This record gives sequence, C-alpha cells and structure tokens, in this order.
Amino acid sequence: MMNSCFPFESLQIGRRSGHRASLPPPMHIVLFGAGHVGHALVSLLGNLPCVVQWVDERDELFPDEVPANVQVEATDTPDAIVDHAPAGAYFLVMTHNHALDFALASRVMRRRDFTYFGMIGSKTKRVKFERRLIERGVDPARMAEMICPIGVDGITDKAPHAIALAVCAELLQVRGARLAAEAASARWGDARLGGIESGARTGVDVVARACVF
Repeated sequence: MMNSCFPFESLQIGRRSGHRASLPPPMHIVLFGAGHVGHALVSLLGNLPCVVQWVDERDELFPDEVPANVQVEATDTPDAIVDHAPAGAYFLVMTHNHALDFALASRVMRRRDFTYFGMIGSKTKRVKFERRLIERGVDPARMAEMICPIGVDGITDKAPHAIALAVCAELLQVRGARLAAEAASARWGDARLGGIESGARTGVDVVARACVF
C-alpha cells in the first residue's frame, strides 16, 4: 500500500514568509478491525494528521484502495503488531471477535508508552475486561487508560459513520491535550534555562566588577 502523504502540509494560509513553522508529528494509529466502523473510520482518518496501520485477519474485507496515509496489514497474528508499534501510538480495537479484543487489550496494557487505547463496546464489556485484566496482573489503577466505550460524549447514534466521527473527535482531543502539555513543558524548560543563564551572567558581572576594584 501507499506510504504516508499529507498534501495539506504544503498548503500555506495567510501571509507568506521565508520561515515555515514546524508541524507536530502525525498520530501513529493502529486500528484493529475492518468491519463497518473500521471502514467508516478510515475514510475520516484519511483527512487527519495521522498515519494508520489498519489490521485484520480477513484480507477480503479490505477495500482495493485506501487513503494515502493508511497501510493495510492482513495478518493471522494481529496481536503481535501491538509489540512493534512505536512509543506514543494510538491503539483502536474494534474487531469482530470478543476473544481477540481481549487478547489485544491484554497485549496493549502490557505497554506503558502508548498515548491512547480505545476499544469499541459497552460498559458491560468494559467491566468484564477490567476484571479479567486485573486477574492477569494489570494494576487496577491503570484501568482508566483503557477507553471503553470510545468516542466523545453526547453522540448516541450507533451508525458506523457516527461512531467514527465520535472516535475521531476523541483522538483529536487527546492529541491536542498532549501537544499543549508538551508545549507547556517546553516553555517551562526554556524559562528555567533562561533563569540559569541570567544567574550565570550576573555572577560573571559581579566577579568582573570585583576584579576592577
């Protein structure tokens, strides 16, 4: 399949300048499930700042063409893909099989470096999975890292495209919060470094004046 390509990166809005602001890195999304919701979700993700690994065991369910930023992976061992995803990945689980959903959830929760883990399902499914994950040794305090049901609140329509829209909104919220936190951390670091440098310059000035006298 085609590699990631973002035509909107070359678009300039407003006044042109010789300096181009650096863009934040795209989300790396690992989507498990090529059902109706998966198809609807991929059609939306094709227009968002992300790269997508679209994973399913059933090769015949994938369309002949996908957006340029989507890579299809038809594999008999989808859970193994979890281990190879980069740090900071966004995991979405929406397969046709509850047993596979749990295997993937268990695999994802072994990691501590993902940005987001969402799984389609009801609150009842969440309770059952939480209990089984805790029995397998996952810290109960980490259950909040598993988002199930997925999608922003307030969208009750269960049509695939409605669910997909709610999920995309949630992904963008998470990404926005992460970028804001990183920016705040960078500003704090710059301010702290500036204070250290200012203190160092003051110390040098004091020594210099002392030497003059």
